[in-house]
Amino acid sequence: MRLVCHVLAFGLCVAALLAWWSPRAQADKAFFDEFVAKYVKADSENAKDQAFKAAVDKAKCKVCHEGKAKKNRNVYGRALAKFLSRKTDKENKPKIQASLDKVAAMKIDPGDQKSPTFGDLIKQGKLPAGDGQQQAASP
Repeated sequence: MRLVCHVLAFGLCVAALLAWWSPRAQADKAFFDEFVAKYVKADSENAKDQAFKAAVDKAKCKVCHEGKAKKNRNVYGRALAKFLSRKTDKENKPKIQASLDKVAAMKIDPGDQKSPTFGDLIKQGKLPAGDGQQQAASP
């Protein structure tokens, strides 16, 4: 009987932990899914498109985040965070798409007029984050 109580208590703890953790992961996934829907041409046979798809598939969360903690955003993630809230916008696809458009028009370095926009990098087949995250998606 004691073993059953311990197993039941452990199961409840695991269920509570998963319930607490799941909504945060879904919010990130919703934003990532909309990024993929907008920019990744999965059916394209173009080598550049396929390389970009592979880069996005490999980067996953690192399209917007850096480091190990999800709260750490790269330059692209910080720009998106100005327009989107994980708490209120995760199911608002039109707002996510509009935010992606706004950020695509923004310069990576707002202080440098010669700086490319995030959209320019994506068109070049590069991930939109700055610095070391600018990985070319060329074959």
